[in-house]
Amino acid sequence: MSLDLLINQLVSAIQNELNQVSPPSIAHQVHFADIPPRFPSQESLASKIDHTLLKGDATRREIEELCSEARENQLGSVCVNSSSVELAANLLKGSSSRVVAVVGFPLGASTTATKVFEASEAIRLGAQEIDMVIPLGALKDRDYSQVFYDIHQVVQVSAPHPVKVILETAILNLEQKIIGCALAKAAGAAFVKTSTGFGGGGATVEDVSLMRRIVGPQMGVKASGGIRTFKDAMQMIEAGASRIGASASISIVTQTPTHPHQNGTY
Repeated sequence: MSLDLLINQLVSAIQNELNQVSPPSIAHQVHFADIPPRFPSQESLASKIDHTLLKGDATRREIEELCSEARENQLGSVCVNSSSVELAANLLKGSSSRVVAVVGFPLGASTTATKVFEASEAIRLGAQEIDMVIPLGALKDRDYSQVFYDIHQVVQVSAPHPVKVILETAILNLEQKIIGCALAKAAGAAFVKTSTGFGGGGATVEDVSLMRRIVGPQMGVKASGGIRTFKDAMQMIEAGASRIGASASISIVTQTPTHPHQNGTY
């Protein structure tokens, strides 16, 4: 069976299941219409990077340094825990860099109500985008209604701010990756994202390519986890990533490729 046929069959099965079992609060018509692009393709590499600091013991000084680096290098955003959102928003006021907050991070195992509150609180404090982790156990249990509901509720409370859905691809099989992407798109998310960076694996070219193939050309794909060099970042972009999550952002944007772009090699 071809991959495209498998994708189509799984998406069809998801649509049928959601139409049958979705709770009333999400019992609207589920479809996979293209989501309008949020970021133009001509943006520079720097503006595609979410400059990330998500360790639990991040200090105020480290957040200040993160934001200073983002401002000076015109990085697309900083990605921080919700406790650092207000500080980051104040530090980046007037700059082109956005503030991204993580929700249900890094396990995705909190309740939907908790994620909804965390997202709304982060936005109140100044977050302009939300990166949420799906309930991975529910996905593996094939409880697609719960996964859809979880994403959809966070998307609704975050609107009009974009929501990126973290799949933790390193611990999913092919079917689960396809279904996770399809559910995120059906629920109205703006992006699918590979990894938290805490789950034992990061982004791969193969996963990014698969995710782009599933969600189509208009939805965002964020590659995150283990991206440390200019070459890493460009390989992910060539595979279909429209956003890069990295803590090594400054190294990435200040590196010069050793060879000109030829045949996809840097």
